[in-house]
Amino acid sequence: MTIVPILLYHSVSDDPAGWIAPYAVSPRTFARHVELLVASGRTPMTVTTLIDTLRDGRELPARPLLVTFDDGFADFADAATVLAAHQIPCTLYVTTGALRGPHQSSRLCLPPARMLAWSQLPELAEHDVEIGAHTHTHPQLDTLRERVAAAEIRECKDLLEDALGREVRSFAYPHGFHSTRVKRQAHVAGYTSATAVGNAFSSTADDPFALARLTIRSTTTIDELRAWLAGRDAAVAPFPEAWRTKAWRTYRRLRGHRSTRGIITMPVRPSRPPGGI
Repeated sequence: MTIVPILLYHSVSDDPAGWIAPYAVSPRTFARHVELLVASGRTPMTVTTLIDTLRDGRELPARPLLVTFDDGFADFADAATVLAAHQIPCTLYVTTGALRGPHQSSRLCLPPARMLAWSQLPELAEHDVEIGAHTHTHPQLDTLRERVAAAEIRECKDLLEDALGREVRSFAYPHGFHSTRVKRQAHVAGYTSATAVGNAFSSTADDPFALARLTIRSTTTIDELRAWLAGRDAAVAPFPEAWRTKAWRTYRRLRGHRSTRGIITMPVRPSRPPGGI
């Protein structure tokens, strides 16, 4: 079994929106991270490249590495430039209703922040950035009625494919929250993978529709990242779910069903999940 670190970033900014600040790193810190990625000797891949390699039975690099970003903050454009300069591909999961331009949603479940524009996506896609989907309004999918969750999962795919003129095959669950039903909906929609959070290493034995990721926070130290790149100091998925995780999920879903009745509109500041935004 090969260990696969999948890093989860959000914003790379000296002045992030307050609500995302716990999950943001400064450009200077990010530059140091990139130095560590290069020095690690790992082979960076996009999510879909990893999944296709495993599906086709081809041999993985000995030390694969995936770099992912969620949501689509405007500062990603600069981060992508830094990664491209070091020939590091990455995967960007876009919340389509948050992007500037057409299709902005008035039902968005994220607080305000400076986001990418739709017009930037085609150029990013030409520079080793895999564009993946992250729903349209960023709801907690496993608390929604089935048809509503399915619409969220499918709408973002359709919008991105129309804008890019290519198939969008990778998906990320908002907050990492998912269920058997939600995983099935992602598969039916035509995705070949979906990432969760888990704060653990992924592996060649991991569920392709619940890939574990390691969240990069503002408090993540250089030593922590160095250890992850060395394959240390984190659990390896798949592994049994902790009882506290099960209890939290049950509580959150019951509360969500009562408060939203399956409607997409949710509180402006949703409960901050342990795994991230």
